[in-house]
Formats: sequence, C-alpha cells, structure tokens
Amino acid sequence: MSHAASTPHRHDRLDGLAFALMLLICASWGLNQVAVKVSVGGISPIWLASIRSIGGTILMVAWMLWRGIPMFKADGSLGVGIFMGVIFAIEFVLFYWGMTYTTVSRGVLFFYMSPFAVAIGAHFFIPGERLTRTKSLGLALAFSGLALAVYEGLTLPSLSELFGDMMILIAAILWGVQSVLFKAGRLSTIAPEKTLLYELGISAVLMPLLLLFVPEAGIFNPSPVVWIAVAYQVLAVVFASYIGWLWLMVRYPASQLASFSFLVPVIGFAGGAVLLGEPISPLLVMTVALIGVGIYLVNRSPRG
Repeated sequence: MSHAASTPHRHDRLDGLAFALMLLICASWGLNQVAVKVSVGGISPIWLASIRSIGGTILMVAWMLWRGIPMFKADGSLGVGIFMGVIFAIEFVLFYWGMTYTTVSRGVLFFYMSPFAVAIGAHFFIPGERLTRTKSLGLALAFSGLALAVYEGLTLPSLSELFGDMMILIAAILWGVQSVLFKAGRLSTIAPEKTLLYELGISAVLMPLLLLFVPEAGIFNPSPVVWIAVAYQVLAVVFASYIGWLWLMVRYPASQLASFSFLVPVIGFAGGAVLLGEPISPLLVMTVALIGVGIYLVNRSPRG
C-alpha cells in the first residue's frame, strides 16, 4: 500500500470528527492511567517506559513499511525530529520518576497544567491561535474542575513530594513545547507517523541508557495481567492514540485540542473505580460539569 503525500486541510475550529476522535483518544489515555498503575506493580518505572517506546518503535516501523511511508527521505526534519525525540524521552522519564516521589492526585494535577503551556505557546508562535479572555476562562474552569476532583489528595506536601511535583510540572511544560513545536514548525508538513517515529525511536535508545545511571529492579513480577496492561499501553496508547493525536494536530487548533486533556484524569478515576474497585469522589459530577463548560468555552466560535 503506497502513501501519497498531500497537504491536509486546516480547520480554524473543531468539527464533529475532531470531537469524536478526541473523546476516543482521551478515553484511551484515561484508561492508560489504570494500565500504568497495574504495570508498575510488576515492572519498575523506567523499564516500563523503555518497553513502551521500544514496542511502539517496532510497531511504527512495521506500519510505515506497510503503508509505504518513507522513513529516510531527506525532508529537512532530521534536526528538529531528533530534538523532539530527546524532549519526548525526558518528559516521560520525569513523569514516571516524579510519580515515585509524589502522590497520584498531585501528579495528575501538575501534569495537566500542560494545556496552559500549549495555549500560551500557541498564542505566541502559531498564527490564528490567540489566547482570548474566553479561552483563558475556559481553561481556568476546566482546571478548577480537575483540582476539585483530586483535592482530597492535595495535603501539605513534604520536600519529597515537592521534588516530584516539580519534575512532573517540567514534564507538563515539555509536553506543551512538543505540541507547539510540532504545530508551528517543519514537522507539521511531514507524515505524522514520521514525527512519532522520531519520538519513539530516540526515546527507545535514551531510556535504556538511563538505566546505567539509575538502576532499577526491572521486571520482577511478569504476570499475565501485567503484560496485558503493557500491551494496551503499546498498542492502544503509544501507537494508535499518538498517531491520531498528531493527525489532529496537523489539521486543528492546538489549544482547542489540548483543552480536551482535562477529561483524561476524570476518565482515569472512573476507570479505576470500575476496573480496580477504587473509591470515587461524589464531586465527580461537578468536576465533569466544570470541565465540560471549560472545553466549550475554549472551543466556542468567536463572535463575528
């Protein structure tokens, strides 16, 4: 099957297809929180991140060969692609490592500062994506809903938790940098699969090297459930959802897409309650309402 290069149609707001795909992607990312929680019960964090990237790289190479998407074509993307891969690797190492120092609630709250990083970066570097008062209000409402969902875990932090919080906050900022860099630069003109190959391939090399300096226990309980959770992360999240995310980023406003990510932890909480029997906060309904209103305001068409 051959891949024909074409210039994608750019939209100034999300349509029904983008809404549906983003909801599906957010659902996969939300359930990923459950999969990660199951996986770290049998595989240590950096080992898990390494396996995810290596598995995703193998799948991406196979996909690009099947689709006939050129991997080594000289298109001026090599430098920025390697840079994106390094950022991708650092982001995930900081996130997984930071989660070992802080609580899940605090980690979720700090990582989902990333839509603000995307919105601010898009305001300055992406034409047509100005950060208006309405968008700012929408982001604030959505973040308030997220804070409400996790407030029970936001006790006074220890120095260890503060250290973890800062690592995860930096990871969130790097996620925003990646999104803006992809949207505003050379990578938006090439196949999304090649960008993802840069990210996964570089991180698949760097993350195992980190184990030379930060030794971990590795795979200490390879139960079938753990491997099923890992397979879900590689197939559904690292491979399928990331391709979908980059495909949408090429065609739709970055800040509007990023606003949907506030739904991810809520879906994760619900998934944890259904699949793992974890308690669920009675404030979840109010949380969903605030996030829903926030996403609406971010994506609302401007008045003529």
